[in-house]
Order: sequence, then structure tokens, then C-alpha cells
Amino acid sequence: MKRPEIVNATQAELDEILALAKTSFPVQQYKLLEGVLGTFVYVMQALQSAKTSIKRFRNMLFGASTESQRNLLALPEAGGAGDVAPDAGAKPAQADLDGAKDGAKAKAPAPGHGRNGAQAYSDSPVVRVELLDLNPGDLCPQCEDGKVYNSPPRTLVRLVGQAPIAATVYELSRLRCRMCDSIFTAVLPAGVFDSKYDHSCASMLALLRYGSGMPFYRLQGLQANLNVPLPDATQWDIVAKALPGPKAAFKELILQAAQAPLLHNDDTPMRILELMATRAKAEQAGQQPKRCAINTTGIVAVLQEHKVVLFFTGHAHAGENLQKVLAHRAQELQAPMQMSDSLAANFTGEFKTIVSKCLTHGRRKVVDVLEHFPQPCHHVIKVLAQVYAEDAQCRELKLTPEQRLLHHQEHSAGPMQELQRWMRDQLEQRLVEPNSGLGNALRYILKHWEGLTLFLRKAGAPLDNNLCERSLKRAILHRKGSMFYKTVNGAELGDIYMSIIHTCQLCNVNAFDYLQALQIHAGKAQADAARWLPWNYREQLVPTG
Repeated sequence: MKRPEIVNATQAELDEILALAKTSFPVQQYKLLEGVLGTFVYVMQALQSAKTSIKRFRNMLFGASTESQRNLLALPEAGGAGDVAPDAGAKPAQADLDGAKDGAKAKAPAPGHGRNGAQAYSDSPVVRVELLDLNPGDLCPQCEDGKVYNSPPRTLVRLVGQAPIAATVYELSRLRCRMCDSIFTAVLPAGVFDSKYDHSCASMLALLRYGSGMPFYRLQGLQANLNVPLPDATQWDIVAKALPGPKAAFKELILQAAQAPLLHNDDTPMRILELMATRAKAEQAGQQPKRCAINTTGIVAVLQEHKVVLFFTGHAHAGENLQKVLAHRAQELQAPMQMSDSLAANFTGEFKTIVSKCLTHGRRKVVDVLEHFPQPCHHVIKVLAQVYAEDAQCRELKLTPEQRLLHHQEHSAGPMQELQRWMRDQLEQRLVEPNSGLGNALRYILKHWEGLTLFLRKAGAPLDNNLCERSLKRAILHRKGSMFYKTVNGAELGDIYMSIIHTCQLCNVNAFDYLQALQIHAGKAQADAARWLPWNYREQLVPTG
């Protein structure tokens, strides 16, 4: 195919072409042309981005494959002009000698049938069904010789479908006096709430919207199909009115997180229409907005027995939001460990932290160039796989942070030091072009080596930021479903509910029950929020005396 001439067209010129085509093209052909031009604009903008490589662009269009070691090492190691052999003097990693640690050995299938047992339904009511015509000590009806005795019950689980928000219509009988027109109305049955919407409505709506990413307008359609109408504006009013209790708990969670010895943080893009409109007005007036980017920051604080997740949405980036949290840290405490990727925005602030950087991000730099430099990339991936295998063994053995540190110093320090020497040799001996994809990946790892290997020097230091990455999927799920927040107030409400719901999940607490308790006891939660956290609120529900 002959190389075409590169055409630079503005959006206005493309819109003019579409306007002319709309009047002369059939509808189907016009839609095709509109899609082609839209694809052209999208592709050109992506290619013009300095941060977009060809591989990333291909993943953007066709989807990225998994980065698991098994799939990565399935690629051939030999061949290709970009291959660079590892240093001949370097010792082979233990992962090459022991197939059980390099991840190549397939895991044995987990025992069981894959179905959830009755114990998984821990919060479901249990109905005890007794034998009607047989009691312990009676003669056996089958043999009439032996006597029956108590045996473990047979357990069955039965599930029913129902609307997320159900309604009950009460018709209260009324009598009217013929003489004075006095009206006498029946009283609601005991246990029926006075307001139209029970506390459970707000809890369920918050879980659906901020826990499962279901927009209010979709739930509005679902409820309409079930003949229980619930407009999206009404749903917002319900969750907003229920906010005082959760907001008090959220503020206390910030205080608790500030005292943690380890904090993870990272950002993901978000949209707030109110801030975007303000930015657009400033640009139209010829002013440069102070802040353009809008992010949701995720912070995961790892306490001694619990984990706390916090979300903050707005112009502030992860480093600034972490500093707002650390402003509540007790002065007598030592500087906490901070795990994040290497972006400078994650570490900006006046409060000192012990920096630990994500090993997975360094590995991903190597994975991005695996196709062009398979042999050296395989070497790096195998060494890192051994480190992760050792960390998995520490979790399996349930080692304390101090024991884990000693274990890594004994088994992981050697391979990591050899890897560091090997990478330096590749660059210093010009075995790798410094400005190539592999050279950039190796220089990135060496530049951030101190942070990437903190787990070899500090007890409790994690290998990566995957804990925060998984938590940010909560915000990403909301972004995919709802696309944006309308106002700053709406974003704050979403942050509060997301923080509470995900903290409950990491603490193995029923988020629905917890939100219920915060609403019913909102006054107590506001007065003493420290006693109404996910891991201790049930103690306040036990009647005293």
C-alpha cells in the first residue's frame, strides 16, 4: 500500500464535512462516515500523546492481555534483533532451579464442588424445622428395636428473588361520627416505621450506587419494571438525608488512618461536572485555571488489626490528600511507611514518610517491552517471581512482620542484589541501548531501587501497591457506570459512602447492617464516632444492665 499523505484537520473542518454529508448521504452511510471520522480523531489524539507507546495504544484499542508470569514466560526467549543476553557471570536465579517457586508449576485444583455452603450465608435467618411425630428416645419406626437420638441436622438453603426496594401498602380502617364528623383511624401495626422510607432504603441505595456501581437512573428503571416506582431524584434525597451518621464515622476513620504505620495511596481520573464547567468558563475568559486534573484518591491505611479505606475526589492529587490525613497524626509517632508508584504527585507534602515504591510498576515497565527484548525480560521477570513466591510463603506460614523481614533477607536479598548488578552491567557495558525501551525500564528500576527494595530493610514494608489499586476499582466501577459526579457535594457524598462500604469489606463486616446502625444511632455516632466504627459498633448495640 502506498504511503498516504498525512492530513491535519481541525475538529471544525470535520464538523463541516459531516454537516454537508448529513443532507446528501443516506442515514446508514452517514453514520458510517461519522464513526470513521470519530475514530480518526481518537487515534490521532492518542498517537500525539507523549505517554502513549505503540503497545499501549494497541492495548487501548484491542484490550490488554494478562500480565501473569505463566502467560509472559510462554513467549519464546530466543530470536529477535532486540535480544540482549544476560551477563554470563550472573548466577542463575533460584527460580530457574526450583520449578515450584518460579510459578511454572500449576496449582492443584481446590477441593470441593465450587458451590457456596450454608456457612456462607452467615447473616441469613435460620429456621429450625422439627420432626412432628418423632422425639428423641422414641422407638425407631423402621426397625422398632432401637431408639432414636439427636443427630446433626440436614441443612438446606433456599433463595428467593425480590425488588431491591420493596413496598407494602397499608389500608387503615377509618370511622366517622355522623354528628361531629370526628374521624377515628386504625393504628399502624407494631414495628412499622412512621416515615415513608425506612433506614434500610438508604443503606440499600448506597450499597447499590457506591458499592456496586449501579446508577440511580438504572435503579429507577428496575424499580418501575417491578411496579415499585422510585425516581432517581428521590433516591438521591434518601441517601443525602442519611449522611450525618456515615459522615461522622468517615471523619473518625480519617483520624484512625492517620495513626497507621503503613499507608498506600494512588489516584484515578474522575469527572465532576461542576468543576469542569468552572474550568471551561475560566478558559473562555482567557484565564489559566489553577488546577485542571480531577482525580479520586484512594488511601488504604493498614492498622494493627484492621484496614481503613479513604476516598477523596477533587483537584487535589494523592500526595496532597495523604498530607491532609497525616495532619491528624499524633506527633509522638514515628514517620509512617508510604507505598505508592513513583509519580512525584504521590509524595508531595510537608509530612515525612518512609518511601516504599511499587515493585509491580517496575515489573510492568519490563513487561511492556517483553516482545522486543524477550531474553533479558524473562530474566528480570523470573527473579521478581522468586521474590513474590517467597512473600507468598510468608503469608502461608503466617509470619510476623519481623519474621517476614528475616525471611526475605535470607532468601530474596541475594537474587535482588544479583539483579541490580546485572542491570547495571547491561547499561554500563552498553549491552543495552540506554534510550531503548529495555534501557528505560532498567533505568527506572535502578533509579527507584531504594524504594522498590524497602521490604528488605523495613519490617512490614509491602512489595507493591496492589492493595490500593484494588480499592480504586471501587471508584473506577462508579466511573464506568455513572461516568461523572454532577457537583462537588455529590462527589463528597460518594467518597464517604465508598470509604465506609469498602472498609467494611476489608474488615469482613456487613456494610448494610453497619449503615443501618449509623442511621438509627446517628446522634450517638456524631457524639462519639470512635465507638461506632465497623469493627466495634456491635458492642454499642448490646443492651446494658
